[in-house]
Amino acid sequence: YRPVITPNGVHVFGRDPESSEQIWSAFSGYPGDPRYREFYRDIGFDRELSYIRPYIDPSGVRVNTGIKYHRITGRNVPLEKKDIYNRVRALEAVKEHAKDFVAKKMRQVDRLLAMMEEAPVIVAPFDSELFGHWWYEGPDFLEAFFREIANENFVKPVTASDAIAKCDSFQILSPAASSWGAGGYNDVWINGKNDWIYPHTHEILERMISLASNFKNESDTLKIRALNQMARELLLAQSSDWAFIMTTGTSVGYAVNRINTHVKRFLELERGLLVDNIDEKYLQAVERVDSIFPEIDFRVFSEA
Repeated sequence: YRPVITPNGVHVFGRDPESSEQIWSAFSGYPGDPRYREFYRDIGFDRELSYIRPYIDPSGVRVNTGIKYHRITGRNVPLEKKDIYNRVRALEAVKEHAKDFVAKKMRQVDRLLAMMEEAPVIVAPFDSELFGHWWYEGPDFLEAFFREIANENFVKPVTASDAIAKCDSFQILSPAASSWGAGGYNDVWINGKNDWIYPHTHEILERMISLASNFKNESDTLKIRALNQMARELLLAQSSDWAFIMTTGTSVGYAVNRINTHVKRFLELERGLLVDNIDEKYLQAVERVDSIFPEIDFRVFSEA
């Protein structure tokens, strides 16, 4: 419950399992309260096709619209038997849970202080998509939590940088490889279902490093654009989502196609760059569909 530092000078924080359980657990966490909105019940599948057709794919394929009229109701309640969502009751639950979470953090700090010589740092990181996407009331909970804890002097919210600044010394450690995935290590992202992707992503990474080093002083606008787009394609190919999807078995074909597409686009651009014959129309098309990181500079991959 204190930040440490690695031999390379990187500060490391340990994730607090108590906070994770209280917020993230599908069984005992706050988001599972029966009063909160049900994520999986959507009018895209509830309403008659004639009603929703103007708002979905023209082919008539039903999709989630984001309009959800029901609440969780209970852990084992079938979707078709969910009760109607009541926003007032949901916000009551938000306030209860915010108060409860603050109280639990105060008791936890009390316990830790009895065992430590310095003030403990409780680290509670979560996927941002939990708040508002999976847990519709998540942003309301965050607001209520910060309002509640603002009244306390015993426990204060701080950033990681603030916590580091308050420490006089750090234990030097080399943490074991770990992740938030099942089992606490990397099996979700590297196993027999997805390990084939890494030779390809590692190969284009090595090529990117070499090209960035060789072209770091490049002034030709078209070549710079191509190199920047190659950096985007590399980062998109490296997204951990693709390996995750392959493990969970949802939309595997889509994940495979995304990996193959980004690697192919990288190689196509590299081929034109190396023979000084960049296809600008192709580059424009790729820039349009893969426009993430508009301010990227390929030189961040340069070794020198």
